[in-house]
Amino acid sequence: MHYSLVDIKLFVAIADAGNVSRGAAHCFLAPSSASLRIKQLEESLGTRLFTRQARGVSLTRAGQVMLEHCRRCLAELEQMHANLAPYAQGVKSHLTLFANSTAIASYLPEDLSVFLLAYPAVRVSLEERLSHEIVAAVAEGRADIGVVTWSEEHPDVKFWPYHEDELIIVAPVATDLGQDGKVRFVECLAHPIISLASGTAIHTFLVGKAAALGYPIDVRIQVAGFSAVIALVCSGAGIAIVPRSVMRNLHNERVKTLSLQEPWAMRHLAVCARSDEKRLSVHAQALLHQLRHPPSCSDVA
Repeated sequence: MHYSLVDIKLFVAIADAGNVSRGAAHCFLAPSSASLRIKQLEESLGTRLFTRQARGVSLTRAGQVMLEHCRRCLAELEQMHANLAPYAQGVKSHLTLFANSTAIASYLPEDLSVFLLAYPAVRVSLEERLSHEIVAAVAEGRADIGVVTWSEEHPDVKFWPYHEDELIIVAPVATDLGQDGKVRFVECLAHPIISLASGTAIHTFLVGKAAALGYPIDVRIQVAGFSAVIALVCSGAGIAIVPRSVMRNLHNERVKTLSLQEPWAMRHLAVCARSDEKRLSVHAQALLHQLRHPPSCSDVA
């Protein structure tokens, strides 16, 4: 198959416009040239992409499949350009940091701000992952550094203490849950839950704990961030289980916090990197040092 990036952009432009002339104009091509390119593209693929009509064109089934793939290809190219652009502006290094939802919401913003002030020519890709995925990515070199909740050892990964946190219950003030300020997880399962989206570390963890007890978890609403979680609890939509650390910046008088009486409620966050630290770039080593020695702050008791 022989076709160019111009052919792909032209195909998408014509599909969006529903007209060869308008699509050609969008790509700064003459209609005759555009028609020839589309004809050659169809011949190369061995199938018709458009159905010609009196007032334009419409996609065939093959054309619809082609359009979906072309949009993804063009999006990937745009992302590549976006990722490469900082290097042309003097960026010296790009680091990949994987972390769980607790670390991203609570501790990493402050630590990364200190690091980036010291190294303004460095870029950091911060992605949320589950802890076991993070450890695997660090071991395989897909991530430079990880922040996880982890208590095991790994032959290729080294761990250092980062922060102590705990999961707590946030509930509307008027709820009768936890009159003594304490509550068991199984009691929470009788109430609708406000949660982060499926796939986030804390949501996956809690669903697993409920399944281990043989109970379903009634997730009433799922949202993208902890601030939205707390806002919905304030509205009376349900209760939530969140890290205590996120409440430092999300305090609201319409909710109360309750201690979760489970041994797994305590969260020991750790920083991890490959066992051979010398394999890390200079800037990755600097970030690792920053996370191992974060700025003085009031940790959660």
